[in-house]
Amino acid sequence: MSVVDDGSQKHPPESAVDQRWKFLVFYLCFYGFMTQIRPGESFITPYLLGADKNFTTVEVTNEITPILSYSYMAVLVPIFLLTDYLRYKPVLVLQSLSHISIWLLLIFGTSILAMQFMEFFYGITMAARVAYSSYIFSLVTPSHYQRMASYSRSAVLMGVFTSSVLGQLCVTVGGVPFMTLNYVSLGFMVFGLVLTLFLEQPKRSLFFNQSGGPPPSELDRMHPVGGKPVPPEPSHWRSSALFRMLRELGTIAKLPQLRLWSLWWIFNSAGYYLMLYYVQLLWNEIYPTTDNRKVYNGGVDAASTLLGAITAFAAGYVKIRWALWSELVIGGVTAFQAGLLLLMSTTSNIWLCYGAYTLFRGSYQFLVPIAIFQIATSLSKELCALVFGVNTFFATVLKTIITMIISDKRGLGLSVHPQFYVYFAYFTLLAVVYLGAAVCVAVRHRRRKVPPEPAFAKELSSPAEEAPGKERSSEPGSVHI
Repeated sequence: MSVVDDGSQKHPPESAVDQRWKFLVFYLCFYGFMTQIRPGESFITPYLLGADKNFTTVEVTNEITPILSYSYMAVLVPIFLLTDYLRYKPVLVLQSLSHISIWLLLIFGTSILAMQFMEFFYGITMAARVAYSSYIFSLVTPSHYQRMASYSRSAVLMGVFTSSVLGQLCVTVGGVPFMTLNYVSLGFMVFGLVLTLFLEQPKRSLFFNQSGGPPPSELDRMHPVGGKPVPPEPSHWRSSALFRMLRELGTIAKLPQLRLWSLWWIFNSAGYYLMLYYVQLLWNEIYPTTDNRKVYNGGVDAASTLLGAITAFAAGYVKIRWALWSELVIGGVTAFQAGLLLLMSTTSNIWLCYGAYTLFRGSYQFLVPIAIFQIATSLSKELCALVFGVNTFFATVLKTIITMIISDKRGLGLSVHPQFYVYFAYFTLLAVVYLGAAVCVAVRHRRRKVPPEPAFAKELSSPAEEAPGKERSSEPGSVHI
């Protein structure tokens, strides 16, 4: 069966399209998997504190690690815009070069300044992750979006899991030094750069490289007028897709569920990544062993990644009325995370700390796909990308402010244990706010329920009068509950 477009062009046969789709799936998943193979990453902190580099705990905690938050905030917006303007591939190349720079500095750097540059390049690689997640949508048709997102995310998680297991086996079973793991990681990053060079260059992107003019606004899509296309605005820059998306953010932000889950993304992800940045220092304080074979960071990262993948998968099968229960679910999970942070702060048992860390990451990953669905369910992919970009930017700003106050030596310069008490207080405050909001939602829901009509009133009312009254009384419930 042939498909004719306008008489002048013909689409390729279905078999050719299917073959190209399968090749793209395989190559992108292979690329995503291989770029995560960094077996030395789970052991960077003990490597810096060990005999190879011999930095002090204070230097790593208050001078080196804070640079990661500063770097991430400084480059996030430029990389977000350049990713779309340059159509993804150049930013992916920059990410690979930054990965190589990280491991070169870890291997050959000897000063605090060199390690601060290492953290700077690490911030670039984190900001450039948006390029991979956006790139996959620019190459495939909309019918393949969901499957492609699932495959690529699974490939990345499997890469992280494999990398952590490989690193742990090398250290515990093979007795491989941390320096050798860094060389292995560097080799994989060079291979990742080669893979990046063979990625296909997309012809379009979400905002800057649109063909056929800017897309209609989100409100126009939701409420088309007579099926007529929206006339373009006269000004060139005012009619750009990015400008239209920015204008619509104010309207979209009024949606209760989108606002709630965006706030969760901002506040909880800031706390989550702060915990992630400093947890290896906490482990080293609780269990300061000089025997590398007894450092189990890789195994813990593998277990937490696996649990995160399982909980994220399970979240897709949770069917509840999110408009009613979102605040309670978020509050309950946040309170659970606060308890885990308290346990990590107070315990002297490294295995309890490992277990609390694993559960913390698993509980966070459980809410991530729910947040993505709640935010993206009624948005176009262009506006969705912008909303997540804005949320990530505000989370990064908040994370940077907290780092400047409690971690940086120019602020309070707290050691790692007091920092985790601060994180516990932070998540406790968030849990109280979320649970308080859940109580307010429950009270409003109860007030909106229509009280039962007295029996004598039913007897006096005629059937013709009763039906409209029921319709009016049930209408508010159907809209607001």
